[in-house]
Amino acid sequence: MGDTVAEYTSRLQQQEREIHSLTAEIECLKNPPSVGLSSHLDGLREENAKLKYRLNVLKRSLQEERSQCSKTMMNINQRLQEIFGEAIREAFPDLENAPLAVTPNQQAKFGDYQCNSAMAMAQMMKSKGLKVNPREIAEKIQQKIPDNELIEKTEIAGPGFINVHLKRSFVSKLLTNLLLNGVQPPPLPKKKKVIVDFSSPNIAKEMHVGHLRSTIIGDSMCRLFEFLGYEVLRLNHVGDWGTQFGMLIAHLQDKFPDYLSVSPPIVDLQAFYKESKKRFDVDEDFKKRAYQCVVKLQSKDPAFIKGWNLICDVSRKEFQKVYNCLDIQIIERGESFYQNMMTAVVKEFEAKGLVEMDEGRKIVFAPGQQIPLTVVKSDGGYTYDTSDLAALRHRLFDEQADIIIYVTDSGQSTHFQLVFAAAQMIGWYDPKVTRVEHAGFGVVLGEDKKKFKTRSGDTVRLMDLLDEGLKRSMDKLKEKERDKVLTPEELTKAQQSVAFGCIKYADLSHNRINDYMFSFDKMLDDRGNTAAYLLYAFTRIRSIARLANIDEVTLRKAVETTEIVLEHDKEWKLGKCLLRFPEILQKILEDLLLHTLCDYLYELATTFTEFYDSCYCVEKDRQTGMAETLE
Repeated sequence: MGDTVAEYTSRLQQQEREIHSLTAEIECLKNPPSVGLSSHLDGLREENAKLKYRLNVLKRSLQEERSQCSKTMMNINQRLQEIFGEAIREAFPDLENAPLAVTPNQQAKFGDYQCNSAMAMAQMMKSKGLKVNPREIAEKIQQKIPDNELIEKTEIAGPGFINVHLKRSFVSKLLTNLLLNGVQPPPLPKKKKVIVDFSSPNIAKEMHVGHLRSTIIGDSMCRLFEFLGYEVLRLNHVGDWGTQFGMLIAHLQDKFPDYLSVSPPIVDLQAFYKESKKRFDVDEDFKKRAYQCVVKLQSKDPAFIKGWNLICDVSRKEFQKVYNCLDIQIIERGESFYQNMMTAVVKEFEAKGLVEMDEGRKIVFAPGQQIPLTVVKSDGGYTYDTSDLAALRHRLFDEQADIIIYVTDSGQSTHFQLVFAAAQMIGWYDPKVTRVEHAGFGVVLGEDKKKFKTRSGDTVRLMDLLDEGLKRSMDKLKEKERDKVLTPEELTKAQQSVAFGCIKYADLSHNRINDYMFSFDKMLDDRGNTAAYLLYAFTRIRSIARLANIDEVTLRKAVETTEIVLEHDKEWKLGKCLLRFPEILQKILEDLLLHTLCDYLYELATTFTEFYDSCYCVEKDRQTGMAETLE
């Protein structure tokens, strides 16, 4: 229905502009030809009146629908933007693309939200030769605010801020809806398919701390899209193809000659890789044989495919240990999956005259890019550029994704910029229709603020890091004497929740674009914006619920029959904070910066603590020890 209102509003504004233009023309002409114009003007006015009537009916219907509160949560900020957007169009119909800015108010004494459009509109008008005081603009906007279900009053402050006070009765209704229906995000206008490419380790190499951020951030983005109702495909673009496999298969043949009939007992694949690499670097005969193995592998020789699969399977088992710890669900679709598609991709670029020759290489220059993509090497082989182009084409045309997100370190941003530009140039997608984005992130630093390494200077193995997290969390739990009240099974669950939860949250609570310092001491601290503090706050809330001992049926009946009264300042603050959740989801959906959600959760936890300290909701009777709810 919102789209219909927008359509009628647009048509109405267009007609009003035409009426204004024709009226001015009639006044200027004042001669016989104006009769024809007057006839056209009458027709426009008649249709305009009908549109206004229909629009008002739709608006009333939409307002009634909103006031009844649907099962999903309302995005209050978005609704206020609709209200102020309409007021701005009514007050300034000739100002196209007027800036619209509505934000939560930082100081409660000035109201709940604030519309800051007047100052930006004054600047826009000034650029067009119109000098208008921002406060006057704010006054005109204020006068045109339509009747609505959630604004109690507005006040103009300073140079032109419009402070908004929400109706407590409406906020109460929204909270009742939240209690009855749970946390239900606003419905999607259309269900879209999202592909998130994340984690992406290399076969035959162990996952290291560098893979930690991609795995955690990518998984969290998937959870966000899934929670909002999108169809999500989680893809692991592992490095499972290339010349290094010729080296590994040649070494496999020498070390385990009966590998075709007896599964080779490769325990440490990292050591196996280093052995083969050492031979490749010093033994020319071995290097030649390794290249021959690559040719055999690429020609799909069954014996070499089996050797390749054996190596991949050993890696997969190691990767899965990490994914099990971090509760990661992901589908492997590595570089090998796209091998048969690359020839067709190169031919498509050639057919459209987009390929240039450069010293035997086939390269593609995309518009606005100073570096080319190499789609075919001088020896006839394909590259990462070709593989990524083939993967993107498959995701656009075969998977028919509406949104594609690549979660890798920021060092690859130039590469993806080139791939996306080439895909747009050839016409694979329109960025206005399909969202294809690289969500880059900074590196993990040690407490010395240098790249995170072991004492010997090696890259930190991810499983070693997770094991250390388990040890530290157990030490913390024993320090708090939780081992004396929990069963061994409960203690193990708590250990895993604290360890892996803290590692994840420490990453997510930092802006992913920046580098971040890895510190077990900081992430396990139960003070400040940490998972340990949030777990503590959550435990406190659950203990209140246990102490109150009110079953769900009784609670639901109370919610259905009793209005939620928000009299105390801390009640009002907590209620508003809870209802900002859809706004937070909308923001991180747009910029994919997940630390905003962590900041919100920390704010919610501290706001609850303020409420709990000021408004006791349950306490024990001193004589009986029974819990009593306080109203």
